[in-house]
Amino acid sequence: MGSEGGVAATTRAPQGIGRRDDLASGRIGLLGVFPALTCSYGGVQASGRIAWEGIAARSRHTPTGCVLFRYGERRGAWQPGTAMVSSRSRLAALAAALSREWPADVVLVWHLALLKLLPFFRLRGARVVLFLHGIEAWPEPTWPTRRLLKRVDLFLTNSEHTWRRFVDANPGHAGAVRRIVPLGLGAPLARSTPSPTGLPVALVVSRLLRGEDYKGHRELIAAWPLVLERVPEAELWIAGDGDLRKDLEAVVRARGLAARIRFWGEIGEEEKTEMIARCRCLAMPSRGEGFGLAYVEAMRMGRPCLVSTLDAGREVVGPPATGLAVDPRNPRQVADALCELLAGGSAWESWSLRARERYEAHFTAAHFQGRLWDALGPRL
Repeated sequence: MGSEGGVAATTRAPQGIGRRDDLASGRIGLLGVFPALTCSYGGVQASGRIAWEGIAARSRHTPTGCVLFRYGERRGAWQPGTAMVSSRSRLAALAAALSREWPADVVLVWHLALLKLLPFFRLRGARVVLFLHGIEAWPEPTWPTRRLLKRVDLFLTNSEHTWRRFVDANPGHAGAVRRIVPLGLGAPLARSTPSPTGLPVALVVSRLLRGEDYKGHRELIAAWPLVLERVPEAELWIAGDGDLRKDLEAVVRARGLAARIRFWGEIGEEEKTEMIARCRCLAMPSRGEGFGLAYVEAMRMGRPCLVSTLDAGREVVGPPATGLAVDPRNPRQVADALCELLAGGSAWESWSLRARERYEAHFTAAHFQGRLWDALGPRL
């Protein structure tokens, strides 16, 4: 239902719904309950923004409107092309939810943690769709969350791995109605694949947070002396910032690797694109990716990826055709794979070509938006 287009958000108000926060009365086809969508980092935020841009574009062709309810930020410069309610604080979000009736056909909750807002919306028979992104859905849920999960009519997940881990913690939902909706971003490059710099560089891009100390940074650092034995000029570039950075820098200094492992701190989108173009591979042998948009960004530019055998990275990258998968707990295995990906030559050219082809066939923003609308469309 709907085409694969519609990447850009429309600025036209949907039929029957006003553009102001004091929404006009009328039937709402889709109420989206989303987190803040203007953050620079975070797959949930990035995918949420792309998702709503696609919903906004397609809502022009539905008889009822779509409303975005954002929790965690005020109305910003980004205008999604649909009616919008934005609340920075929890109290403001609860007050906004309670302030009116929400005659919605479907409520799309973009993160498990936002399910707790559901009881505060005055809904009238709306069907509930919940998107599961990964690690937030894998622990055993609290009693209130278990109660709220019973209200979900359709589960969407970004990968089969995310669904399996969710069911492990929630076996009662093993037979629930669900659909896999892989993410996507951007559009195909309008130019040839950029050639990497002469320096053999492996790049990892992510937030450096103690709560996300599973991305593979420590494992890459542990394997780097083994890499240098075979590729003495190799460098590991770590882009991103957070409260984990000082710990990782201390480990690098203690092992005498500061000359070959560089920390770049927080980077913007243009700088990130440039760094991907300069590297030979993206290396993120994570233990906890529900999807991993960083892999998609790298494949878009023809960069093979190093992923883990322990999470959803393999579903996205599809090794060995477009990269390699390793057990991150094995430093020798990590080092061997890195040396292969850094070597260049015909093998690298094949990985690069297939990585870009895989992105263009499956993981553009338009692909993702089309998959999401196909999952939601019959319910609107």
